[in-house]
Formats: sequence, structure tokens, C-alpha cells
Amino acid sequence: MDKALEKRYNTWIIILSIVIPIVVVILFGVKIPNVKPLSFLPPIYASINGVTAVLLLAAVWAIKNGKRKLHENLMKVCILCSVLFLGMYVAYHMTSDSTTYGGEGLIKTVYFAILISHIVLSVIIIPIVLVTYVRALLGKFDLHVKIARYAFPLWLYVAVTGVVVYWMISPYYAH
Repeated sequence: MDKALEKRYNTWIIILSIVIPIVVVILFGVKIPNVKPLSFLPPIYASINGVTAVLLLAAVWAIKNGKRKLHENLMKVCILCSVLFLGMYVAYHMTSDSTTYGGEGLIKTVYFAILISHIVLSVIIIPIVLVTYVRALLGKFDLHVKIARYAFPLWLYVAVTGVVVYWMISPYYAH
């Protein structure tokens, strides 16, 4: 095993795990002037979350049925979906005002509980997914499986709650 390569991967995991959330927060506050709001994006990026959830389930099915190459390809598509989601999410918020949730009472509490857990876990999942992926890439499948047991349900939760958050706030989007 090339320890230098593993060290480079680990350095990139640390950098990306710190930089991605910081850049997202910074860009979330940036509004591009004189640009038409990209109001068509929320249902698209919510759908990407839904697709990611389905692909994650398919990837687990594939590996449990000995279809390693299919599993690998599905996981690469899941990562691509997450990158696409993030790009669209940031683009939407750079061109549009945030939507205020209009529900009241218990449903508002439920919405914010789901939203906050979704946001927190979406940050936490970044290094977990990257470490899981790199362990497979390096052929450390015993370590890959150990962390994948945690990565899968967390990532699935983030993907599913992304759809739920969209579904709950969509009636309040400006049209």
C-alpha cells in the first residue's frame, strides 16, 4: 500500500470537509445582482436527492448480491448526484431570496427538526463519504465496510430528508 498516496487522499478529505461547508455558507449569503432567480431549481435538486436515495439503496442491494462493479458505479453516481445537488442548491440561493416556512404549531417544529438534522448531517456526511470511498479506492475493503455501515444510513437520511424538506416548504415558494 502506498502510504504517500493514502496520506494525500486523507489531506484532501480534510481540506474538502472543511472548505465545502465554509464555501457553501459564504456563497449562501452572496446574491448575484441583476440575475433572474433560478426558481426552477428546487424541484430539480430535490429530485436529485430522491434519485440519490434510490441509488444508495440499489448500491447496497448490489454489494449484498455480489455485484461489486455495479455497486462501485452506483456509488460514483451517488457522489456525482451530491455534487450536482450542491451546485444547484448554491446557485438557487445566490439568485433567490430564502423562502420562509409558513406552517405553524407542531408541523413547524417538525419541519425545523427535520431541516436542522438534515443540514447538520449533510456537513457531517462529507468526510464520512469521502473516507468510505477512499478506503474502497485503496482496496481496504475491510475498513470500507466498517465505515460504510455508518455512511449508508446517514447519507440515506440526508437524501430522504432533502426531499421531505422540499416537499414541506414547496407551498411557500414565491411563484
